Amino acid sequence: MRASYINDLEEWKDGFGFAVPVTVRFSETDMFGHLNNTVPFTYFEFARTEYFKHLGLMQCWLERDSGTIPVVADLQCDYAKQVYFDEELHIHVKAENVGRSSVDIHYMATDRQGTVCLTGRGTIVQMAKATGKSEPWAEADKELFGLAEQAVG
Repeated sequence: MRASYINDLEEWKDGFGFAVPVTVRFSETDMFGHLNNTVPFTYFEFARTEYFKHLGLMQCWLERDSGTIPVVADLQCDYAKQVYFDEELHIHVKAENVGRSSVDIHYMATDRQGTVCLTGRGTIVQMAKATGKSEPWAEADKELFGLAEQAVG
């Protein structure tokens, strides 16, 4: 496994503390019976949303008077093992680096045996709805990203 964002795989894996289960649906597979290469991005989105709910950020962003929204600036996936219909995966999520208005989110999908099937990362930027410009994280929000590693969903 050669993902540029992973220096030490075991150390990187140990840093995850939040995960959600997903089961591969038939419609997510290709004619060869394995997971279509575009689907992990929807799994990452689902897990990221659940992670943000867990932190309490999603609820704030969805409030009518909220002035900010999360925007995906980039997203990548690395494929370590083929995944097939009806497999249960756990999509792990963690905040790797928090910047002024961005956060680097990392993902890991493991199968029932704990084998890493997929890894990924992406930058999320908090944007001001009114201006479309990046909006700095509040100190309390930055702290939430650190605390999130202590709970598993």
